[in-house]
Amino acid sequence: MIIKKSGQKNPSFDEEYHHDQKDPHKKSWNLSEVILGGQDGLVNVLGVILGVAAATNDVRVVMVAGLAATFAESISMGAVAYTSTLADADFYESEREREYRHIQSVPNLEKEEIREIYQNKGFHGDLLEKVVDTITANEDIWVAVMMAEEHKLTPADRGSAFKSAVIVGVSAIIGSIVPLIPFIFLPIGWSMIASVILTAFVLFIVGAYKAHVTVGKPARSGIEIALIGTISALAGYAVGALLKVPATP
Repeated sequence: MIIKKSGQKNPSFDEEYHHDQKDPHKKSWNLSEVILGGQDGLVNVLGVILGVAAATNDVRVVMVAGLAATFAESISMGAVAYTSTLADADFYESEREREYRHIQSVPNLEKEEIREIYQNKGFHGDLLEKVVDTITANEDIWVAVMMAEEHKLTPADRGSAFKSAVIVGVSAIIGSIVPLIPFIFLPIGWSMIASVILTAFVLFIVGAYKAHVTVGKPARSGIEIALIGTISALAGYAVGALLKVPATP
């Protein structure tokens, strides 16, 4: 949003088009929660089913283990997302209350911290003192600046905790189902190969898309996430192969 100030030259049509259409700010839509749940589900369940497949060579056992891991993982990840959001909110509120106490008990020290913050940003002389006086004239603004600039903290919305838990949990379920798909249609040997390839492909897409909407090179990000996830999951295969269940006569 462009705010026009008194006496300020109005932006041109080209400037507004570039700002609003060509290179607009991207709206947050819980991308981090989707990636957290989906990637965790993909990697963990792939590791579980590769290990079980290598150990038992039984598709039914693989499916049972995979589905059990899917739902246990999704509930666990959702609970972690819920409690971590509440913990972040509690920590922010605790530090915020501490800042209010500090500006009451040691205002000169807190004011000097504001001065140092903006001095480091390039403000000096009368302009610096005006900025400091303006900020410290209002306790709420003073504390908000200290939280953002000194502690690098942003407020966490308690109301979003349940939404975050649902997004992470559902994403974990979707991600967990992907490695199981080949085992529905193919023999176990081919299923293991197809599951690794399919999971690596999905991880590549996730990494590339993440880089596309944030920062970074999509191809590089996709390859990195695919390699890390696949190598991690193959650890499960190694355990299963090492502890292979003897075939019954």
